[in-house]
Amino acid sequence: MLASLIGGIFGTKNERELKRMRKIVEKINALEPTISALSDADLSAKTEEFKQRYKKGESLDKLLPEAFAVCREAGKRIMGMRHYDVQLIGGITLHEGKIAEMRTGEGKTLMGTLAVYLNAISEQGVHVITVNDYLAQRDAELNRPLYEFLGLSVGVIYSMQHPHEKAEAYRADITYGTNNEFGFDYLRDNMVFSLPEKKQRGLVYAIIDEVDSILIDEARTPLIISGQSEDSSQLYAAINAIPPKLHPQKEEKVADGGHFWIDEKQRSVEMTEVGYEKVEAELIEMGLLAEGESLYSSANLNLVHHVTAAIRAHYLYQRNVHYIIHDGEVVIVDENTGRTMPGRRWSEGLHQAVEAKEGLEIQPENQTLATTTFQNYFRLYKKLSGMTGTADTEAAEMKEIYGLDVVIIPTHRPMIRIDHNDLIYLNRNGKYTAIIEEIKKIHEAGVAPILIGTATIEASEILSDKLRDAGIAHEVLNAKQHEREADIIAQAGSPRAVTIATNMAGRGTDILLGGNWKAKLAKIENPTPEDEARLKAEWEQNNQMVLDSGGLHIIGSERHESRRIDNQLRGRSGRQGDPGVSRFFLSLEDDLMRIFAGDRVVAMMRAMGLQEDEAIEHKMVSRSIENAQRKVEARNFDIRKNLLKYDDVNNEQRKIIYSQRDEILAADTLQEYIETMYRDVMKGVIGNYIPPESIHDQWDIEGLENALRVDLGVDLPVSQWLEQDRRLDEEALVERITDEVLARYHARREQMGPENAASLERNFMLSSLDRHWKDHLAAMDYLRQGIHLRGYAQKNPEQEYKKEAFNLFVNMLAVIKSDVVADLSLIRLPTPEEIAEMEAQQQAQAEAMQLSFAHDDVDGLSGEVSENAEQGDLSGVTFAPPESRNAPCPCGSGLKYKQCHGKI
Repeated sequence: MLASLIGGIFGTKNERELKRMRKIVEKINALEPTISALSDADLSAKTEEFKQRYKKGESLDKLLPEAFAVCREAGKRIMGMRHYDVQLIGGITLHEGKIAEMRTGEGKTLMGTLAVYLNAISEQGVHVITVNDYLAQRDAELNRPLYEFLGLSVGVIYSMQHPHEKAEAYRADITYGTNNEFGFDYLRDNMVFSLPEKKQRGLVYAIIDEVDSILIDEARTPLIISGQSEDSSQLYAAINAIPPKLHPQKEEKVADGGHFWIDEKQRSVEMTEVGYEKVEAELIEMGLLAEGESLYSSANLNLVHHVTAAIRAHYLYQRNVHYIIHDGEVVIVDENTGRTMPGRRWSEGLHQAVEAKEGLEIQPENQTLATTTFQNYFRLYKKLSGMTGTADTEAAEMKEIYGLDVVIIPTHRPMIRIDHNDLIYLNRNGKYTAIIEEIKKIHEAGVAPILIGTATIEASEILSDKLRDAGIAHEVLNAKQHEREADIIAQAGSPRAVTIATNMAGRGTDILLGGNWKAKLAKIENPTPEDEARLKAEWEQNNQMVLDSGGLHIIGSERHESRRIDNQLRGRSGRQGDPGVSRFFLSLEDDLMRIFAGDRVVAMMRAMGLQEDEAIEHKMVSRSIENAQRKVEARNFDIRKNLLKYDDVNNEQRKIIYSQRDEILAADTLQEYIETMYRDVMKGVIGNYIPPESIHDQWDIEGLENALRVDLGVDLPVSQWLEQDRRLDEEALVERITDEVLARYHARREQMGPENAASLERNFMLSSLDRHWKDHLAAMDYLRQGIHLRGYAQKNPEQEYKKEAFNLFVNMLAVIKSDVVADLSLIRLPTPEEIAEMEAQQQAQAEAMQLSFAHDDVDGLSGEVSENAEQGDLSGVTFAPPESRNAPCPCGSGLKYKQCHGKI
């Protein structure tokens, strides 16, 4: 109440922002006559002038009015399009590092050229990020003539691109690509073995198109570069026989003999006591568990992991809803967009469990080599901005997580679409019948095209069957028909067209009322001017007919969890002042209503005695649905925030490791680094046998001599030194041993020559860093999965995670030092040819790395883990053995490898 009162007096924050920006727009407009009078050559030369002024200290903010005026004039001459004032406001918003919410069809792509041009003047590279390769390629080619006229180069990055082409694309002033590819290139750049192999030249400024899709919907999807681990396919196949023998418990806290409880909201399962006993019995019968052993002993954690994944695969993940089968593979379907995501795999063994369920070939699990999340990757940019048609509902999250304000850009023409209230039916059958009747009614009244939105592939196919039975011609656009997406969307605005679409409904592509005559022309081989004139005349007639019939009609077949996705569907209609109509048809059997809307609404509707074909339209029901959506949005925000808290810990460690790699790559010589490592390692080795502040009788000199000989290849007469000089104390002894070991290192280095020595040291350091970082990621993931159990011990899981993660990290750094020192001390000196071969092998290994998404729903923060996880048990993690069995164990326990994970 107070906020609205203050807003009424002083205007909302958005109104104040728009008022400020309109003053800048006035300056840009005032320059138009002067800029329009320039010749093409003089207009193009303005870019170089701006670059020189920037180098001399003039800020981009100061250059903005003139640069925007130049870009607008170039747009008029090269593209035949003049930026509207509202697009100038959008361009200012993007330059200031904010999100511009602009209604669909208002020209976001053209708006983006303003901020791209201005920021490219700094010559530090501008990244334009889109949701798929098609849009990246399309927008780059669309805007290339404009940028090249202004003297700027344009590059496009895409998956499986030749490294030289990709490096060239990053060197361009403006680089287009997908969020996935930019993220993967960042990870790949931090796995290279020489600086020239790096592709990205810095993360300075990015504009994200469809920013809500990337920063909100994709936020929970970690990017992972992985390598194959051991093959567990037979185990997945065997355990796949267990879930069909189990049945779920109906209610969480009511024991009814069920074996597990399903939490649909969290997408997790929790086994009951009865379930534990049943699963243990089945595993014993299969010979996978020894008689009398507990499923939850530390040695059997792997079995828990497999059983949980199998139950989730059978009871929570459905074919044609969460995935499809294509060419014998399980392909994930993105629930937010309805698109398939080839190449992505669920993590935590879920993907293998689904493959086992479907009787497909089970692909081996992967071990993580490098990982980050989109949340943390995009926060690395010095300046970030975005554009979308729907972001206001997530404005709080954009601000809290990314520090981005949302500015709602006014429309160029008033929006006249009519949004009707929802109609709610008793069941799905009644809802589908009503949708068919609505289509018939629309067609009886005129020729308006209809777009029907569905939440899943399964729903789109059910509705398609019902339309076919009713004799209604239509097209279906879902993940199974993604190859025809552009064709279907191009003609979805034709008279009487009926299109069923999942949420993928062509983001980034306009549905033109009357159809797309240019798309038809493109299909004609060698079209003539007569063909063009004929198709254009047909379109003009069709366009007017559709406008007279009320424009594009949107029918939503159910509400999505997020209001934003519903708004995107509605936003397909009523573009640029066109007429349009939208209405959602719901039923009590819809997932949102069933899981989130609450029993009160259901009870009220049943009490009213509604028949299957009757609908209600009531404010209370509409409010309940909106409240349900708000609840889901709040829950998803909490999950993303929770993920970020934990990933922030990983991110700080990641930044340290990647910074260390960059220093190693950039250094001409690593001799000082190595000498420091030797000194640190020698203190630790000697300290194991000569405890600090101890007396001579406590010293294990024989053990020390043996350790130096075995672990470092150095045979030193320490006992003889002590006999010769009884005054040698601990400090002097450490110094003498270290000097001897370093002298041997210097001699070996001289023998190799400075260049070969530097190359070998760099390879050893990077190899050790990468190997132990990979194992550290596995240990961190394992720690994260079990950390929630600390809450039962009245401890703060987040603080405990930070503490243990820090200890693991410190131990890892110590192990890396020991590893490098042992390698350099024990290795036979390689020839220059062998060093070159080693480098070539590392390069080949880097190129063979498999890229994947761990399409993770963050269940690891609430999933099933053994009680041993509370003690930080690492028995489920595989570590690469060190060169020497006497070296410290890579798990960070402090024990030697032979006494820990290398115990025979």
